[in-house]
Amino acid sequence: MIRYVEGDLLLSKADAIAHGVAPNDDFHQGLALAIREQWPALYKDFRHYCRVEHPKAGGLWAWRGTNRQTILSLFTQEAAYGQGAKPGKATLEDVRHALIALAADCEKEGYKSVGLPRLATGVGGLAWSEVEPLLERYLGKLPTVFYVYRTYHKGIAANEDGRDTAKELRA
Repeated sequence: MIRYVEGDLLLSKADAIAHGVAPNDDFHQGLALAIREQWPALYKDFRHYCRVEHPKAGGLWAWRGTNRQTILSLFTQEAAYGQGAKPGKATLEDVRHALIALAADCEKEGYKSVGLPRLATGVGGLAWSEVEPLLERYLGKLPTVFYVYRTYHKGIAANEDGRDTAKELRA
């Protein structure tokens, strides 16, 4: 089930928070930067994972913090390998594969809820009108509730439980 909310994703009470990045991303802008600032250990572990595993776009990397916070990094952009390399733009195919990986991880881990932004539309450069149907297709029928943060309001927690601020999609 997908519910659209407004607020600060980093204040989500969901079982996990997902965001889009590139393999070997430097987390220097957008939501990734905010995540790096809030959970510095995540960034260190992410860099180590990328150096060892050399992940490809279209996958997923899960991090669990000491406070039981789970962050799911979805590889929606082409990798940034090489000295000073910048991540590539997101592609719909990589987003599709990352959403399939997310759906599988939700089933495996039993997440009741996951918060995520308008995936791949900021730094990734895709149009929300192209990404939203992919979310509906690959996540909409799952038992996990996906809180999609359509509008960002720094420091304001979304009303994730209230139907008055959320639009549910039913298949």
